[in-house]
Amino acid sequence: MKLILAIINDQDGNKVLTALNKAGFSVTKLATTGGFLKVGNMTLIIGTEEEKVQDVINIIKEKSQKRKQLVVSPLMIEAAGGFSSHTTEIEVGGATIFVVDVERFEKV
Repeated sequence: MKLILAIINDQDGNKVLTALNKAGFSVTKLATTGGFLKVGNMTLIIGTEEEKVQDVINIIKEKSQKRKQLVVSPLMIEAAGGFSSHTTEIEVGGATIFVVDVERFEKV
């Protein structure tokens, strides 16, 4: 038995969740917030047999997309009586996936 933790951007979360449910996987959804961008994520918890782990990962890869996003970060440089800002393009989306062994599993 394996436990899969998948952290997915909110924009992709419902597509991933729907696809996993259609494929017969039971999923627990948690609303989470990322540390760097402070934006919403969805963390999915999936328990499955070892031979189905790659199926879950393939669905997540197919339904979650990386994309470019502009991030404005304030600079502490005073310019003409105000503060200036700096825009940086970063890559967001995709998924971060952890697969861990389950020592014991019970449904009560």
